[in-house]
Amino acid sequence: MTINIEYDTEKELHLPYEDIIRKVILKAIDFEKCPFDLEVNVTLTDNESIHAVNKEFRDVDRPTDVLSFPMLEYPTPADFTSAKVDIDASPEDYINPDSDEIMLGDIMISVEKVQEQAASYCHSEERELAFLVAHSMLHLFGYDHMEDEEREVMEARQKQMLDEMGITR
Repeated sequence: MTINIEYDTEKELHLPYEDIIRKVILKAIDFEKCPFDLEVNVTLTDNESIHAVNKEFRDVDRPTDVLSFPMLEYPTPADFTSAKVDIDASPEDYINPDSDEIMLGDIMISVEKVQEQAASYCHSEERELAFLVAHSMLHLFGYDHMEDEEREVMEARQKQMLDEMGITR
């Protein structure tokens, strides 16, 4: 398991962000019963940078809190059997040749949004960061929240995962 964390902003998070990110990613992998040895990349950035990426990739002209860039596609969320078929069919598209790990995807988080939203929701920055990582990991596993039913499932899974970790509002 490789978790690459890049801190690409001068904005400071005054908490053990690497530990929080690693624990939530490992919890999400265990929670979803992912059978693969994975690589996940996380970039902590600022509003300006995430705004540019949001505009380029989603055509949304504003900063956001978190962006997820999954490498795998699933017919249903966390359907690792179908993902394995894709990986087996073209491993060069999914496996890092240096580590032999499956590249699950990339996560980009705005440090400024972590701070703003923690204050706005009256909870800790640790909880906000953990929530954004859990949310993004579920996206990397194929969950979405475009429809009400999908949103309800995703929100319930996020809450259960964080509750099991003792990270609550």
